[in-house]
Amino acid sequence: MIDQLKERAGNQCELCGAKENLVTFTVEPGNSTKLEENVLICATCESQINKKSELDAGHWRVLNDSMWSEVLPVQILSWRMLNRLKMSGDSSAADLVDMMYLDDENLKWARATGEDREQEEKAKHLDSNGVELATGDNVVLIKDLDVKGAGFTAKRGTAVRIRLVSDDPTMIEAKVNGQNIYILTEYVKK
Repeated sequence: MIDQLKERAGNQCELCGAKENLVTFTVEPGNSTKLEENVLICATCESQINKKSELDAGHWRVLNDSMWSEVLPVQILSWRMLNRLKMSGDSSAADLVDMMYLDDENLKWARATGEDREQEEKAKHLDSNGVELATGDNVVLIKDLDVKGAGFTAKRGTAVRIRLVSDDPTMIEAKVNGQNIYILTEYVKK
């Protein structure tokens, strides 16, 4: 199979284009005997993919090209590494991930290693008991809250329907006494 991979890849890393220290890499949870589930990559890419060495964002700038490969396992690895870079705070990687398209079946394969899960976990809105909140949920205030600028106090025990604040998992929005207010999630329970 190595000869077939070398021919397909033009004797270079399918991710970064390096021509030395090339190895066969099975894209999890793929089968090591199927050409369509393997790629030819360099030792540097392999080391960072397997977290044997520190993630070098500079090395992965090539993903803006390899993400468009016609070879599906190259697209999958590009998506995974872009998500890993995105999790580390690389905004250009976040933009590239947003541009990529994988159909449902291939996206399931790409997500198999969980490269995108950390961000999902960070974005969860949790109430005072650690229960996940969603837009449209009804919650109860567990503390009297002075509403600044509105001149009233939202009383403990008040039930409200909420909307999540997308960029802050510690905040929700609700209507109390006809006013839209922001509430810290730690002051409500589902």
